[in-house]
Amino acid sequence: MPAKHRLGNLDLAILSDGLFYMDAGATFGIVPRVMWEPLAGELDNRHRLSLALNSLLLRSQGKLILIETGVGDKAGGWRRQSSPVADGTLLTDLAALEVQPEEIDVVINTHLHADHCGWNTRQQGDEAVPTFPNAEYFIIEDEWKAAIAPNERTRATYLEENLLPLERHNRLHLVDGEHKLTDEVTIVPAPGHSPGHAHVVLSSGGETGIYTGDIAQVAVQLERTAWVSAFDILPLVTMETKKTMVEEAIAEGSLLIACHLPFPGIGHMTRNEQGQRKWQAVEASEAQLA
Repeated sequence: MPAKHRLGNLDLAILSDGLFYMDAGATFGIVPRVMWEPLAGELDNRHRLSLALNSLLLRSQGKLILIETGVGDKAGGWRRQSSPVADGTLLTDLAALEVQPEEIDVVINTHLHADHCGWNTRQQGDEAVPTFPNAEYFIIEDEWKAAIAPNERTRATYLEENLLPLERHNRLHLVDGEHKLTDEVTIVPAPGHSPGHAHVVLSSGGETGIYTGDIAQVAVQLERTAWVSAFDILPLVTMETKKTMVEEAIAEGSLLIACHLPFPGIGHMTRNEQGQRKWQAVEASEAQLA
């Protein structure tokens, strides 16, 4: 079931596309196992972490906006690394809110890795078509360029069936740099994890929030600047991007909405008595389950 949270005048609904299983060593990158293992929690028999797939739905100035689309349901795609469709998907959670795909006005992809844009499209006969047929899909141009011309490292995650149908059906909207979608919703470049990775910054009623995308897969990566995953294409850039975001979030008391942290993935960054950065989750019960 979706979770709800209020930010200023915005009603947020956090949706789930299930769980995604990722190799633990790769998730923690160059951090030695002896350091990360006590913090990793339970692993499966293939040494994988279970990561959440949290999307965000909100309405701002008349636009129904969906941020991130999970792993999708396409056979043979990245769904094989996630929980079964029968256990619940993004579309199931939308239906629980009585929202039909046709009602979505805007889809924002923070980046185009396959676990973040899988429901951009779905299979219709022999063709992949936009899942949200009336939506404009907003993507940073640098990310699109990297995704449609992948290299040996990135081609396993930039999948054309999640991307090219948007262009064929005239649903694609590329942005160059920071882009204000409404007075309350702004797409902000946050490179490092990928060249065109973005945050989505929310501002309403004197409160701020950040949908963090893939700046961190686990909470300790928010707390420790040098802990970045092996999936970051530009790890040194990720460190600087993350440091800036976390410091600003602490200073402003921003709500963070994290894609891969345990559902609903919302919380704040604070400092403890020693001055160390700490993640403080908002529990699902506090987030008002829908």
